[in-house]
Amino acid sequence: MIESDDFVQALQDIGFNFFTGVPDSLLGGIYATLLERRLFTPSVREDEAVAMAAGAYMAGKVPAVLMQNSGLGTSLNTLISLNLIYRQPCLLIVSWRGFEGKDAPEHLVMGQTMTQLLDTVRIPHRALSEQTAADDFRWVAQTFMNARIPLALLIKQGVVKGIQP
Repeated sequence: MIESDDFVQALQDIGFNFFTGVPDSLLGGIYATLLERRLFTPSVREDEAVAMAAGAYMAGKVPAVLMQNSGLGTSLNTLISLNLIYRQPCLLIVSWRGFEGKDAPEHLVMGQTMTQLLDTVRIPHRALSEQTAADDFRWVAQTFMNARIPLALLIKQGVVKGIQP
């Protein structure tokens, strides 16, 4: 399991310096670390967070947006009509709720279809794992700098330490 402090530090080492989003229990440890470091600007909705990230990027920041995958559905129009068209990059840190059919019923459809949805709208994505974390963070840095479009780092339950034991 990756410690939340190490996860946030890896993103800061890459250059990410603006974090926003909507809380999710699977990302709780990351939120706690960001709040402790005074790096998190909360948002009411995921599409608003994506728009805030676009504004932060235009102001010279390197933005990341935290959300659960249901929020990905909420933010698709903003991602497609703003970020992709106008090349406003942001890192989407997405909890993979409903992975392999393990979660509350409301998460199952998005859990099964999220990667195909990301492929359809041409947002590069990768699932973070403890074994490949160094490569995953290198991929984030390289893709963000080269593609200048949104990209998604998918986080399954238990990969990054939460706030509960």
